[in-house]
Amino acid sequence: MHKLSLFFSIVFFLLGCLTNFAQSDITTLSGQVLDQKTLEPIPFASVYIKSQSIGTVTNEEGYFTFYIPSKRKMDIIIISVIGYVSVSKKANTFKENQQIFLSTRTTNLETVIITSTKDKKLTAKEIVKKAYQEIKNNYPTKPYILEGYVRDLQKEDDKYVEYLECAAKLFYQGYAIKKEPLVELVEVRTKYLTEKNPWNKNSERKNSIIDLVEDDFIRFDYGPIKGKNGWKYELDGVLPYNERLVYKIKGVDKPFQSATLFIDTETFAFVRMELTRQAINNRSWARKFTNGALQVHYNVVFEYQEYKGKMYLKYQKEEDTWKIFEGLESKKLLFVQYPKKELFINNIIIDDVHNYPFLKNMNISESIENQAKEYNLDFWSTYNIPQQTAAESKIILELKKRVD
Repeated sequence: MHKLSLFFSIVFFLLGCLTNFAQSDITTLSGQVLDQKTLEPIPFASVYIKSQSIGTVTNEEGYFTFYIPSKRKMDIIIISVIGYVSVSKKANTFKENQQIFLSTRTTNLETVIITSTKDKKLTAKEIVKKAYQEIKNNYPTKPYILEGYVRDLQKEDDKYVEYLECAAKLFYQGYAIKKEPLVELVEVRTKYLTEKNPWNKNSERKNSIIDLVEDDFIRFDYGPIKGKNGWKYELDGVLPYNERLVYKIKGVDKPFQSATLFIDTETFAFVRMELTRQAINNRSWARKFTNGALQVHYNVVFEYQEYKGKMYLKYQKEEDTWKIFEGLESKKLLFVQYPKKELFINNIIIDDVHNYPFLKNMNISESIENQAKEYNLDFWSTYNIPQQTAAESKIILELKKRVD
């Protein structure tokens, strides 16, 4: 009995040593990114290691926690967001909960040379068309893997009914392959689903990740990036971003669509794209579905980051509003549905991709929560995701009470 107790003591000691060793191999940086003038928090600012593929973003309150390999403590950390001058700071100089202030730099169009190769002034539409032509040079043509975090939040009327978080790997074949990426579902962090309106029982529930990645302006060649059809464009300004400048271009395709495009002034890469579709007096751009669902608002955002000369996805969001009626011909409104899905990329793999650990294991026809494994505390303790905000914590607490 004594020998058995001794054996278990040694095992637990070794496990503790291994855990401490693993944690000591990680350095944690934390802080809040603020506007230098207004002191307002800056949401979704990039926080990453210079010249490396590892990064995270600030949450909606400007806070971040960034886990980096301890061997990178002497590296430079970049904090950047469109419209602000980037800040560079050595990792080992961070204090706990460091406040970082970013300043805006207003650039007058008269002081920026906006030219083509023939020194001819470019119109907003010409800038968009040139960016579209440069896609083949700015986006990866070879296979690559993106690692990231997916958040799915859904509300019905004024009541939240779902909060789902998971980590995934996405295997892409290159921008020209018009297919969704292969997906490895790595871990599920949160999966709170409560009772929804009975209408949902007859409605197909989509897989959160597939619902996101099936929309992609670059890969599937659509939307406001082509400079065609009824789109009208206007140059709205030139803004700083990552020690460069980007054009800010507003687009309108009446009556339902509007867009904002941020395009690099040197490479003409699309850095950020936002498309909004808005119904007018219940007249939508799409027909009402036979189950009574009518989409009245649609907003999608794609933001990219440059890595080794190519642009890779950094952040994607899809946020909708659906009015749910009793049926196709009915005018009786049952409830309003507000789904919101986001994807945050925290690592890019481009070297020796086919030997990188990847297992296509996600069933695209089955919801994420039905494929979840047991919660993995060790994995999530050092995985780079946006910090949970106070509002999100409250939503999760409310959902947990209703589920329990």
